[in-house]
Amino acid sequence: MSNERLSPVADADEVEVRDPRSGLTAKAGLGDRLFGGSARGAAVFILILMAAIAAFLIYQAAEAIGKDQVNFVTSFTWDPDGNSTPNGQPEFGIAAIAWGTLVTSVIGVLLGAPVAIGVALFITQYLPRKIGSVFGYIVDLLAAVPSVVYGLWGLLVLDQHMSGVSKIIEDVLGWIPLFKTDGTYGSSMFTAGVVLAIMILPIIAAIAREIYKQTPREQIEAAYALGATRWEMIRLAVLPYGRSGVTSAIILGFGRALGETIAVAMVLTQVPGLVTRILQPGGNTIAANIAVQFGDAFTTGRQALIASGLVLFLMTLIVNYAARVVVRRAGKAGS
Repeated sequence: MSNERLSPVADADEVEVRDPRSGLTAKAGLGDRLFGGSARGAAVFILILMAAIAAFLIYQAAEAIGKDQVNFVTSFTWDPDGNSTPNGQPEFGIAAIAWGTLVTSVIGVLLGAPVAIGVALFITQYLPRKIGSVFGYIVDLLAAVPSVVYGLWGLLVLDQHMSGVSKIIEDVLGWIPLFKTDGTYGSSMFTAGVVLAIMILPIIAAIAREIYKQTPREQIEAAYALGATRWEMIRLAVLPYGRSGVTSAIILGFGRALGETIAVAMVLTQVPGLVTRILQPGGNTIAANIAVQFGDAFTTGRQALIASGLVLFLMTLIVNYAARVVVRRAGKAGS
């Protein structure tokens, strides 16, 4: 046999490309170039779409804020159409509704994240694989339930049973002004937070479940070899391995709670101004305020609602960026 090596000849629709990671070259055909161009175009389209949304929100917000007679960031008043102001001038600020958005979302995360992590650990570490898969599918189905169904359930069922829980919380933590009431309960930010906790639970549980499944078997066996119990194995091997990923899942769940609209609007009793007592009726969020008032608002009112939407847009961007930072730092630490 001849020792001469044959050099392949590239077809007319092929080009030679170099892998930036390995430095190796490969032949890319027309299909590869089309796929690469499509993927690049999709990424560029998303960036253009985000920029267009941001430009629209900024334009509308700037026009509305220019007419505002009070500080948009610090004012608790929301009357952009001047219906109840003495001079009929628009006065609106996002301080009160931003507070309600953060409070309900934090309550949702504080209640939902531990349950979601517990569900993920139970499915991956305690249940047999086949039964765990079925149970995981059932938990994932919670994410498919429409928001309006959660809102109806929260309004007609959950809200009727929150008085006892709220009374116990006030008896224990009533010395803190946040948990003190005037004796009335229900349709509160706490109830809205419980609904949000149930809504974000499947998101956090699904991500945490996939992360815990990837725990290296060697670490698990090493923990057992040292005489660890199952809980000690989870504490020493599983939880440290998934810490960064689960943290990012919780942050993403928090972002999901920030933007929830219909369920919160149906559960909360909207009260003007700042509501600092989370167990008694009252409160509002940015998304719920937009959903409730947009239909009845005039030009300035709609622009003011769009301005509040810009604030919510920025809040969700910051939350998602924080999740990316957590994952990136964890990747660098693990490499």
